[in-house]
Amino acid sequence: MADGIQVPNCDRCDKPSVLFQRYSGRSLCNKHLIDSVHKRFAKELRKQLELPKSGGETTILVAISGGKDSALLLDRLVRILGPRKDVKLVAGCVDEGIDGYRSPSMDCARQLAENLEIPFETVSYPELGFERMDTVVDRLPVIRQNHSETRGMAPCSFCGVFRRQGLNRLAERVGADVMALGHNLDDMAQTVLMNMQKGDLERTLRLAPHTDAPLEGLAPRIVPMRWIPEQEVHASAMALGLSFFHDECPHAPGALRQRNRELVSRLEEDVPGSRHGLVHMVDAVKELEKKAKMAGVDDIRPTLPTPCPICGSPTSGDICKACEFTAMVNDAAQ
Repeated sequence: MADGIQVPNCDRCDKPSVLFQRYSGRSLCNKHLIDSVHKRFAKELRKQLELPKSGGETTILVAISGGKDSALLLDRLVRILGPRKDVKLVAGCVDEGIDGYRSPSMDCARQLAENLEIPFETVSYPELGFERMDTVVDRLPVIRQNHSETRGMAPCSFCGVFRRQGLNRLAERVGADVMALGHNLDDMAQTVLMNMQKGDLERTLRLAPHTDAPLEGLAPRIVPMRWIPEQEVHASAMALGLSFFHDECPHAPGALRQRNRELVSRLEEDVPGSRHGLVHMVDAVKELEKKAKMAGVDDIRPTLPTPCPICGSPTSGDICKACEFTAMVNDAAQ
């Protein structure tokens, strides 16, 4: 009992619980929370990661940022795949160029990789031909003035596009066969909701994991934490004593994802299991697409990605978003 509040015991043992799962009705202590998270992680990893049976080494780029999600992602992958001789794990981190935030978070990412004895690779926005994010943010007022379609866009819209390019570059550099992302259940549910708001079926169908439908020219993404809620990721990373950066990006407030984060949180509070339902819906839509293809229907997707004529990255438009945004940022400097 603390401050007059009775802390319930873990449902699996007599130790005090650290977390209550509203969607399952279970209370768990640190040990049994980690066991629960690990079990779901390993089950999803088995579903998403197909290793060749004929031998050969599979290189997995593990995208880490210094935060809790990617810290747990790397730690669990090392625990599960580290002993295997046919798998090589490489941690990759993108330096977006955000003063006061990226440097300490990269230090955490680097320290974690060193602690786990995993190679650590980085790439910066200037190396990719992009301006640092602090510079992009400074130019946003001019960009919005010059391009009406960007009005209302937060810095995250630009950063997300550039960061994906950075991860793709790292994957090419290390020869990655697969890229592992640390998206948790909340992240996935938010993305589903954002795509629904925009009526973007194509982007919904392209959501990771890409086990059954890899995008040509890109290392297929896996997301083994997609059924693990953010709160459980945070609690597990703390319980495991992992090195991660706690602060939030200073440019994040006001972003569409932040608003959807609050919305998903309220939905989950009102109806436990809503996050799972949103992600299950995408799986159901993907399954319908697969069945339609098996039935000979080939034109159900609105737009298949084609190579960008400027950089070669897959795009559904005339040029990719990274090239489009880069032109806007450069124009704003004139």
